[in-house]
Amino acid sequence: LQSHLWREGPWALLLLLLGPQLVVTHVWQPQGEGNGEDQATLELYFPATVEYAVHVFNQRSQDSNAYKVVRILRSWKEPANGIVFSTELQLGRTRCGKFDEDIDNCPFQAGPDVNNTITCFFTIDTEPWRTKFQLPNNTCSEGSAE
Repeated sequence: LQSHLWREGPWALLLLLLGPQLVVTHVWQPQGEGNGEDQATLELYFPATVEYAVHVFNQRSQDSNAYKVVRILRSWKEPANGIVFSTELQLGRTRCGKFDEDIDNCPFQAGPDVNNTITCFFTIDTEPWRTKFQLPNNTCSEGSAE
């Protein structure tokens, strides 16, 4: 099992090891649109999916600082085969580097002269029981969505 997870990448192994902690460390309030089954799927699989999206965002970012979730603006399960989530997140720039280990506990960067928030829309295709994630859509713009 470990060798299979390692082939999937260190991120898959990290999700497996930290999965239970992700639910505990964040109070996720997904705002699903749709039936009760979709809402149950959101509540079960959404936290790890958001963590994956933010991880990929940080890896691809040109910024040397890490971003983390300030607020979940909207989220829903797409009507598709498998599990596909769409979510709009407000991300805040932290004082930590994007390769630091404990980004969740890192304070947000504050400064009146710099806009430290980004609003991003993500679509994430996932098979969480196989620790398999894909990020086919990632669109961001600076500033708050408000």
